[in-house]
Amino acid sequence: MGSSVRGFMLGCCLLLAIAWGPVQSLVPRLQEEQLEWGETEEVPPPQDRMKGDKETQETYSPSQCYRCCDPNTPVYQAIPPPQINITILKGDKGDRGDRGLQGKVGKAGATGPRGHIGPKGQKGSIGSPGDPCKNHYAAFSVGRKKDLHSNDYFQPVLFDTEFVNLYKHFNMFTGKFYCYVPGIYFFSLNVHTWNQKETYLHIMKNEEEMVILYAQVSDRSIMQSQSLMLDLREKDEVWVRLFKGERENAIFSDEFDTYITFSGYLVKPASEP
Repeated sequence: MGSSVRGFMLGCCLLLAIAWGPVQSLVPRLQEEQLEWGETEEVPPPQDRMKGDKETQETYSPSQCYRCCDPNTPVYQAIPPPQINITILKGDKGDRGDRGLQGKVGKAGATGPRGHIGPKGQKGSIGSPGDPCKNHYAAFSVGRKKDLHSNDYFQPVLFDTEFVNLYKHFNMFTGKFYCYVPGIYFFSLNVHTWNQKETYLHIMKNEEEMVILYAQVSDRSIMQSQSLMLDLREKDEVWVRLFKGERENAIFSDEFDTYITFSGYLVKPASEP
């Protein structure tokens, strides 16, 4: 039994020795190939690899091919677009078009500040002599269609009907005649009295009483008149004043007939000799 075991173990050792021989002879050959490979090509460190990549990019030739996933692919420079000279393509100047419609007028601006006073101009030439025979005129005739009663104050008699008002020297709003042509004037006042009432009026020059038109209380109404001539200067005023109401004082008229009139005209201008 012991001899058979020993024989088996010895056979196994012989088999291992036979199989190990080729393997042992193969190991030195691999080592020799590794040494030869190391001599022919060395693996550079990382820094040397980066330098090599830059050198590869700098020495890149368009004839070489690279893949986009290759870490050593060189960076391509952008090619600028071609420049075109526009002046060469510029055409001739066209004809002028039709004028468009006028736009809307804008809002008026604010009034600007007043400018400085300009220098005084030169004296003008003497005008042509006037006509020595030129005549001056002034005339008016007005009426009132409404009756008027006195109150506690003096009041001017206003007129609502205009017969003649040359150059508008009589002002219908104030009831006054304004003298613009100095000279001798004739004035006339006509009124209709009221039954059982007194009539008391004055023809005034500025604020001065010139003449009075007066009628006592009567059972009958009558027409009363007063007239005079006045020497007026420029800007003098002539008007009719109703007396204040110490007694029943009134003048009569109606819408159908004119019972009250006041007239005046220039007789001789002061400029005539």
